[in-house]
Amino acid sequence: MDTPNKPSNRPPLEGITLERIVTQLSETMGWEAMADAIPIRCFTHDPSVKSSLKFLRKTPWARTKVEELYLQHQHRLG
Repeated sequence: MDTPNKPSNRPPLEGITLERIVTQLSETMGWEAMADAIPIRCFTHDPSVKSSLKFLRKTPWARTKVEELYLQHQHRLG
């Protein structure tokens, strides 16, 4: 059966908003741990979900890193 498959090495983030990702990470890991994992200003200086979303929506490389952190964190909680 020939059906297109998504890459199996990365679970899909379908249906999970960036806001949900940032909120869950901040609640479970905390901003300090997030900043240690990804040292970006929106996590290190006066962090908030709103400021993080504003930056991450404009910065694809940072968004990718946050999504990867989320997937790693979910896998560990698994």
